[in-house]
Amino acid sequence: MTTDLLKPYKLNNSIELQNRVMMAPLTRCMSDDNLVPTKAMVDYYARRADAGLIISEATIIRPDAQGYPNTPGLFTSEQIQGWKKVTDAVHEKGGKMFAQLWHVGRVAHPYFFDGGDVLAPSAIGVEGSVPRMRELTYQTPKAATIDEIKQLVADYAKAAENALEAGFDGVEIHGANGYLIDQFLHYAANTREDEYGQTPENMSRFALDVVDAVISSVGADKTALRLSPGAYFNMEEDSRDKAVFDFLLAALNERELAYVHGGIFDDSMRFASLDNQTTSEYLRAHYTGNLVGVGSYSFDTAKQAISDNKFDLIAIGRPFIANPDYIIKVTNDEELVAYDESMLSELV
Repeated sequence: MTTDLLKPYKLNNSIELQNRVMMAPLTRCMSDDNLVPTKAMVDYYARRADAGLIISEATIIRPDAQGYPNTPGLFTSEQIQGWKKVTDAVHEKGGKMFAQLWHVGRVAHPYFFDGGDVLAPSAIGVEGSVPRMRELTYQTPKAATIDEIKQLVADYAKAAENALEAGFDGVEIHGANGYLIDQFLHYAANTREDEYGQTPENMSRFALDVVDAVISSVGADKTALRLSPGAYFNMEEDSRDKAVFDFLLAALNERELAYVHGGIFDDSMRFASLDNQTTSEYLRAHYTGNLVGVGSYSFDTAKQAISDNKFDLIAIGRPFIANPDYIIKVTNDEELVAYDESMLSELV
């Protein structure tokens, strides 16, 4: 007997979703030049309000967190009010929405914040250039000081408070995909010799500091985390990384988060550093709370995976770009419009 993904699902005692199909965070670079959500974004998210939970596009917590053009923020009153228009529109249609909180770390670029240091765990850069702005090449970051790390933690917590002020139902901390928190969790990006480096406990410390600060600000029931235990995006795989995530996930099991969300584009990928497991297989083996699967699943393959207890909810990405009426279509078994990269040029 397969699981009905379109029936309500209770995340915890305070949040019940209308179904198990989440809209994955999808970076669209469509805020205005002050990083304020636009009317087009209001309409875009409202059209998808019948998802069980919308996770916003990655939203920066402070100016130096930015590494892509026109990504929205959650650190000014204007940005908060812009997001309030989005969440109001989603709520009016019966939906729920979490804000994804983001700092890109070493792939930030000073162009976006009028100069200054690019912060990361260690002074280890990556090659390449800023997406959509290829003339901007990445710079070698500065290793954050302890005081700077403490300020980053405080800024994540403040962004979470701002998210609730903006009407979000909770927050998903972006700890995946080679960005700041993920950089602390992988040996390829973290060579620190202080309390934030060298051992699984130390390398997990920043992620747990952020999680705990956000929980203190908004509650564990409204706090979620995205993780990429298999390094694959702006990161080199290292066999030592698994011990870091083993430690981190054991600690997260004690915190009763709303959910943990795998950060992967294709969940069929297997990682040598994870004993040849996929992201979802590894997370399911180590995390006992609500687990969100993601990565090239169709509705039918997600239904089977959830029925097989591989994860509890599914996050759907590109099909939601191509099909604002995704939930209606899968409910009625209608054919989906195929995703095409040309669809990224406008919000529909």
